[in-house]
Amino acid sequence: MKVSCLQENLQRALSQVSRAVATKTALPVLSNVLLSAEQGRLKIAATDLHIGTTPWFPAAIEEEGKVTVDARLLSEFVNTLPAEAVELTASRDRAVLKVRCGRTTAEINGTDAEDFPVMPTIADDAVMIEVDPGQLREMIAQVELAAAADDSRPVLAGVLTRIEGKKITMAAADGFRLAVREGELQSEGPERLEAIVPAKALRELARIVADQSEPVKIAITPMQSQLLAEAGQTEFLSSLIEGSFPDFRQIVPRDFSMRVEVDRDQLVGAVRRASYFARDNNDVIRLAVKNGEQEFDLGTLEISANAAERGNNQSVIDASVTGDSVQVAFNARYLADVLGVLRQQKVLLGLNGANQAGVVKPVGDDSYSHVIMPMVIGSN
Repeated sequence: MKVSCLQENLQRALSQVSRAVATKTALPVLSNVLLSAEQGRLKIAATDLHIGTTPWFPAAIEEEGKVTVDARLLSEFVNTLPAEAVELTASRDRAVLKVRCGRTTAEINGTDAEDFPVMPTIADDAVMIEVDPGQLREMIAQVELAAAADDSRPVLAGVLTRIEGKKITMAAADGFRLAVREGELQSEGPERLEAIVPAKALRELARIVADQSEPVKIAITPMQSQLLAEAGQTEFLSSLIEGSFPDFRQIVPRDFSMRVEVDRDQLVGAVRRASYFARDNNDVIRLAVKNGEQEFDLGTLEISANAAERGNNQSVIDASVTGDSVQVAFNARYLADVLGVLRQQKVLLGLNGANQAGVVKPVGDDSYSHVIMPMVIGSN
């Protein structure tokens, strides 16, 4: 292999694959990146056998070939090079990568490229969907936060992704909250297809598509064991989680005895202030909703928290209230998380009493619902 490329392109590609490099593994080759010069481009690949990332970019190729070397060492070295052309050379009989940039050179010992796992790509005849990258990022952000943080129940550490024609639905739940987001595809998909994708893999995919403008192509392998995606000049893969996801549609309340419409920014500030006191009391914050005194008066939403050793806090904000007054307690972090991924100015809180799940969603937008279970508290 003999190839010349710009230092900034090489640095960007190495940074892009960094999260797919295995840090603790019994297979040393998984701590490496694969450099492959072919068809007028240089491809950089990394995988930990759960996710894999392969960006590629145009390069001046004098001789095709491939080699795999330590990812961290190569990345750290390239990061220190000036923004000039970098020449990469590897012979066919020795797994050594020679790096030259200006008057700086290095030789990095590697391993046989044939030992590196094969990275699958989307086949020409694969059942594939296309989705707008901006919508995909927003959907992932609004849903993955509700996935379980540990793998004790693997299904709950994933995000259910359901395709039905031109409709895509994502759902995640950890037993305390549930997030559901619907969106539209840019191409017709299968009549019905479901996959449970690890939440951490979707976070990485969202990061990859951040600067994309063209539709993201997504496919599921025939054995339904992997998700494959193409975003511009980057290919991505993730293993899928086996199992049955809970029927989330049975969990989302459809009707509410109390509907509260409130300014998102005001609610964010009130929740944040209450959370400083709540963190010493299991993150419990109370919401007390009151109707206006007169028929057309605005109601109020009081957000409060109390910690015996720290003190207490109350914030009152105006709200459009429909229904009977109610008090309920939620986990402050859960409420702050969902408010942080909403962009609309008005937020709807749907409540059914102190012991029933509450729903947070944008006013006038039924594509997203976030269900939060209440916290059981005393009467004082």
